[in-house]
Amino acid sequence: MDTGKASGLPLSDGPADAPAKGPGEALVVFTPSGKRGRFAVGTPLLKAARALGVDVDTVCGGRGICGRCQVVVGQGEFAKHGIRSAQDHVTAWNEVEARYQSKKGMKPGRRLSCQAQLLADAVIDVPADSQVHKQVVRKRAEVRNIELDPAIRLHYVEVEEPDMHKPSGDLERLLQALERQWELKGLDWDLRVVQNLQKTLRAGNWKVTVAIHRGQVLTHVYPGFRDKVYGVAVDVGSTTIAAHLCDLSTGEVVASGGLMNPQIRFGEDLMSRVSYVMMNPGGEVELTEAVRAGLNELFHTVANEAGIEVVDILNAVVVGNPIMHHLLLGIDPTELGGAPFALSMSSGMTIWASELGLELESDARVYVLPCIAGHVGADTAGVILSEQPHLREEISLVVDVGTNAEIVLGNRHRLLACSSPTGPAFEGAQISSGQRAAPGAIERVRIDPQTLEPRFKVIGSDLWNDEPGFAGEIRKIGVTGICGSGIIEVLAELFLAGVILTDGTIDGAAAARNPRVEGDGRTFRYLLHEPADPDDPRITVTQNDVRAIQLGKAALYAGTRLLMDRFGIEKVDRIQLAGAFGSHIEPKYAMILGMIPDCDLANVSAAGNAAGTGARIALLNQKARDEIQQIVKRVEKVETAVEPRFQEHFVEAMALPHKSAAFPELAKAVALPAPRLPAPPGDGEDGGRRRRRRG
Repeated sequence: MDTGKASGLPLSDGPADAPAKGPGEALVVFTPSGKRGRFAVGTPLLKAARALGVDVDTVCGGRGICGRCQVVVGQGEFAKHGIRSAQDHVTAWNEVEARYQSKKGMKPGRRLSCQAQLLADAVIDVPADSQVHKQVVRKRAEVRNIELDPAIRLHYVEVEEPDMHKPSGDLERLLQALERQWELKGLDWDLRVVQNLQKTLRAGNWKVTVAIHRGQVLTHVYPGFRDKVYGVAVDVGSTTIAAHLCDLSTGEVVASGGLMNPQIRFGEDLMSRVSYVMMNPGGEVELTEAVRAGLNELFHTVANEAGIEVVDILNAVVVGNPIMHHLLLGIDPTELGGAPFALSMSSGMTIWASELGLELESDARVYVLPCIAGHVGADTAGVILSEQPHLREEISLVVDVGTNAEIVLGNRHRLLACSSPTGPAFEGAQISSGQRAAPGAIERVRIDPQTLEPRFKVIGSDLWNDEPGFAGEIRKIGVTGICGSGIIEVLAELFLAGVILTDGTIDGAAAARNPRVEGDGRTFRYLLHEPADPDDPRITVTQNDVRAIQLGKAALYAGTRLLMDRFGIEKVDRIQLAGAFGSHIEPKYAMILGMIPDCDLANVSAAGNAAGTGARIALLNQKARDEIQQIVKRVEKVETAVEPRFQEHFVEAMALPHKSAAFPELAKAVALPAPRLPAPPGDGEDGGRRRRRRG
């Protein structure tokens, strides 16, 4: 029962901005959306979520029957939100939840948001499977020619049967057969192989197929003949995890999958997760368990898609930023939270899957690519392996755009790398109508520079909103928000149309041209979509949205500029945009906003999920593992956090496209507006009249 009226007062992101807590009220923050508000104690979590526009699924209307509205109550101190959250900050399990659990079951730690009521401040995570608009993880396997030389190879052998007159162990006779028939000598082996060896040999009538890792380690023994074995390449991102399951005998990607990183409930950005570890003893264990559980879920998903068992996967290659890298390996990332940002280890390593609690074949081997520096991780090593700037004469800039941007600059003579804190705005977070890339999200925008009327496309439809049939195609999914590529395009289009000024201000004078430019308190916003149904969300672009993107793009450009300064150049020859976001943004719009430096647009391209491609290269070609280990030793690391010129570059990059840098190549393709700033207070006809009246 709802025992109190929900105020649903939305708050800004920072805890310092929260209004004073009223009597009998509690603050609730929903992740991963970041939406927050104060509600009367006793308000059901589902009701609070609806009031804030949080994406929570339900079919039964809150009766506790469908079970689609499951959530997880955060545990511990959440410094970013200024909240301590605990299980007892919501009501205890009730009979409805107990009945649902007994009939259909729920994952440990989950609650039905229609039944759990708010008692005190709480952080509530909405899992991906409880969201109406479930995440579309856009990290696909890029088409790439890779020389096939996998670390796992299969060897069929016939083993001599036991003989009382020639006593020896089954393992010794297997090793002799491998040496005799395959010239494999001095192999290492693990106790787990021996534990099942006798049954396997007899089941195969002394004919078995042996999997050998890098010609050195006896990894698994199959009865009879077998010609297929599988490996998986994994990109553990701070927001999403992507996996590509490969047939190691052909190199074919037989299944791909992705999911939201379960660690999001501990913080959207990396520093929030490090902060959680610092403030909650044992927090690193929780984060490690969360990411490993996510990997296991993903492994089962891709195995099911390919029609195999997870125990058929004998090799895995993993990339990730330094904090993801450390947490996956069970290493406390606290030292990465402050200067000098010391890595526990930077070398690549190979370990048993069982050491990481991964539900692959127990003797499967996992290779983790090397890290480069405290903020430049194994994912950047994967990007280098994929895009190979070290093999070119021309100077390439490779930018992997995400919550943190990893940036690589150089050629075959020299390589530099850094990480820049762009924040989650490029992925739709911290944006008023923002959401991640899911059906219903606006992903493409065009604005008529004369009328200021918009056209847009949403994920889930190939039609523009003004084309016949659009309404019918999106009837089920609706227009629900705007994702990263959409927010970049709408801001760039508004800038070209003169609605957004050089300093990022939304010009209120544009309201005279089109009422879509609306007053929003002391600032203005642009109405991108007005729904036919008043219960559906209005999609607007606010001044705060513009500022969030400015901050992210300025950090990205400043990091790039630092590398260019160190390299001693003023222009790059080519730019490659990597990552899920970088792959779906039109390069022209990235340059219009000044996310990247000026370059011939013909030489700016999308690199796809380059980190994941690098992991797949290392999975399918064992020599690539040795190659990247040597390459990263050559990379010069630039730490943006301690570079004195970073702030200078950052401030100049806040302007659109930049305060001082010229963009001649961009100007060849786009008619850039002349720099224009807001009029000073009191200027203009009205201000002049006021001054005269006072005089």
